[in-house]
Amino acid sequence: MSLNAVVRKPAQPVAPAREPERRLRPVERPSTRRKPKLAYALVALGGALAIGAAQVALSLAITQDSFTLAGLSSQQRDLSLHTHALQEELTGVSSPQVLASSAAGLGMVVAGAPSYLRLSDGAVFGTGAGADWTSTVNPDGAGAVSNALIVDPPPPADTTDDGTTPPPTQELPPAITDGLPSPTTH
Repeated sequence: MSLNAVVRKPAQPVAPAREPERRLRPVERPSTRRKPKLAYALVALGGALAIGAAQVALSLAITQDSFTLAGLSSQQRDLSLHTHALQEELTGVSSPQVLASSAAGLGMVVAGAPSYLRLSDGAVFGTGAGADWTSTVNPDGAGAVSNALIVDPPPPADTTDDGTTPPPTQELPPAITDGLPSPTTH
């Protein structure tokens, strides 16, 4: 045989000898518990108190805002009613009948026939007569339509001898002399 014909196998490495694994181990001392630090507890307690105080403050602010909103809503409603009353009064006072009565009271009369002036030559066209000092229109006459929006204020209540009005008297309940009043029953 020749040397070339022999196949050489690589040599396997030799493993070192192992020690058998020990199953028993020594008991380790338990770690000592550390006491919680007082500073952390105080910070946590302070944070909880701060959150509680913030919630109370926000609650009070929201409550105050709701009272303010209710007051403003009431004021807006009152102003709206007042505006409506003033608008009705303005409508009544600006009616044509009231305007005509006011004009007649001031001595104004209905105009007569109109006259026109031509500027180129200064000629006057029309009757040229002024209005009569007596008006032919009577705004308070038989043809007048009553206006419910125009109401004169009622005259003052009974006046005393010196011209002042006495204070209003309140209606008091009947005096109780023999116990509470009750209906007669059978």
